[in-house]
Amino acid sequence: MAVPKKKTSKSKRDKRRATWVNKAAIQAKKALSLGKSVLTGRSTSFVYPQPDAEDAAE
Repeated sequence: MAVPKKKTSKSKRDKRRATWVNKAAIQAKKALSLGKSVLTGRSTSFVYPQPDAEDAAE
């Protein structure tokens, strides 16, 4: 016979949510850092196509 599950405590729920939010914040910080390094041209961990000298002249 089906039995209702026990209720999750507020502290456990809040802890899970805090972990989820913090993971997203860390990824956002890394993405912003990578974007800044790409814009300054000092990126070593991100590979993207460089425009050729011929393409830039057109």
